[in-house]
Amino acid sequence: MVTTVRSLGLTGIAGYEVAAECFLSGGLPAFDIVGLPDAAVREARERVRAAVKNCGAKFPVSRITVNLAPAGTKKAGTVYDLPIFVGLLAAAGELPAPPQDAAFIGELSLTGALRGVSGVLPMALAARDAGIRTLFVPADNAAEATLAEGLTVYGVPDVAALVAHLKNEALLSPAPVWTPKPEDGSLPDLQDVMGQENVKRALEIAAAGGHNLLLIGSPGAGKSMLAKRLPSILPELSRPEALETSGIWSVAGLTDPRHPLLTRRPFRSPHHTTSAAALAGGGPMMRPGEISLAHNGVLFLDELPEFHRDVLEALRQPLEDGVVTVARAGGTLRLPARFQLVCAMNPCKCGWRGHPSGKCTCSDKEVEKYVQKISGPLLDRIDLHVNVPSVEYEAMRRKFKPESSAEVKRRVDAARSIQARRFAGTGIPCNAQMLPSMIGQFCQLDARCEALMKSAFERMGLTARSHDRVLRVARTIADLDGAEQIGVEHLSEAIQYRNTDILNTQLPHLSFLCNPLLHLPLLQTVVPEYSHSE
Repeated sequence: MVTTVRSLGLTGIAGYEVAAECFLSGGLPAFDIVGLPDAAVREARERVRAAVKNCGAKFPVSRITVNLAPAGTKKAGTVYDLPIFVGLLAAAGELPAPPQDAAFIGELSLTGALRGVSGVLPMALAARDAGIRTLFVPADNAAEATLAEGLTVYGVPDVAALVAHLKNEALLSPAPVWTPKPEDGSLPDLQDVMGQENVKRALEIAAAGGHNLLLIGSPGAGKSMLAKRLPSILPELSRPEALETSGIWSVAGLTDPRHPLLTRRPFRSPHHTTSAAALAGGGPMMRPGEISLAHNGVLFLDELPEFHRDVLEALRQPLEDGVVTVARAGGTLRLPARFQLVCAMNPCKCGWRGHPSGKCTCSDKEVEKYVQKISGPLLDRIDLHVNVPSVEYEAMRRKFKPESSAEVKRRVDAARSIQARRFAGTGIPCNAQMLPSMIGQFCQLDARCEALMKSAFERMGLTARSHDRVLRVARTIADLDGAEQIGVEHLSEAIQYRNTDILNTQLPHLSFLCNPLLHLPLLQTVVPEYSHSE
């Protein structure tokens, strides 16, 4: 007789149903697991054997064959311990056959206690979609499993409690649906930053439209400090975004059992020694990398030129498509990667080029070699290029209190609300992800703006991609002003952030980049033909 127990597995970050088929037959005692199991799954034999004996049940003395179907999909991890345990005892007559609408996942210890496993949220969502109504998981994972609404979840502390429940001797209580609680601690606030009004303005624009941002400045100017305060002005995660992001973190084993749902946008800051595989994902277990862990949040790359070239080039496709495709010998994996990129770098190797102190010791060739690590195509995908000047003493000693993140966030939320109405039903959350086909509809320019855009395009050597990105930024600036149409002031401010020649960011003739508002005389530096008069 074959006993089938429903379970779940993971392929990438998605769950899928697995059936554990247990068959007891005559012959010499043996315990075989088939269905493309990896080493961790094969080792389940010893864990199950010990757990059966330690819970007081009788281990069957027969030939045991367990098939994990679908047999053509590789099985990995320790989540199949519990369904194998239940199937084995049910086949031996020690337990009644489990309900057909119930599924089991969990890792067994030798004592019979259940240990938590990773990836429970996507597996619970897959269980719900497969028609499963009852899910048995380790007690540590019960709160996470309840996030998949529509399931009755039982948190199992050990196999003895599970056996008593299945025999109707001592029923387990369903786990209550977990609801988010206020997180401890507040995010770093923009109020902590003195001065740097131009950079704060750029951060506000980036947050309002979901734009990528590059900060260029000398050491101590506050680049990292400012970047780490971007999450404090970003909109709150929606429920679908929170579930999607939490599922990725669950697969990576990063979720807190006491707080399984992310309620804040993730902020990932990998070290510059990270590898391309660690950034993009993959590996033997085909797990998500830093790009996917930053999904719906911020990926911060400090000291950008110090990253290996292949690591930086791995960002190009995800920045365009919002997904990262990982091809390995074990298969091809598509992972979500809709993140906001924030980069910080020094203007040269020593870091002091253009600093008032004149401490820079780098030659022009050394500077060129330093910044050549960043390819033009990657720079082209970054919407805002911002110079971060050294903080003046007067700014440090100002008596007035800088604007708080809460005040900036209110303007960002208002701009995002406009974008939500604009893109309703399209699946596009913000201006930065606006499709090229939408630009003509939502980024229309009048005659004066057309003349300005044409002149900037020709004089600054913009590409078709950077042209579209300038328009997207201009659309965001207009949204912050509550304007229906893009005006000259919105477009001119967007153009000033399009500093593709980072070699010259500290030179005097481009000092207008330090100004958040591009006034007419400064605009004429870039576009001499531009006139404010009709």
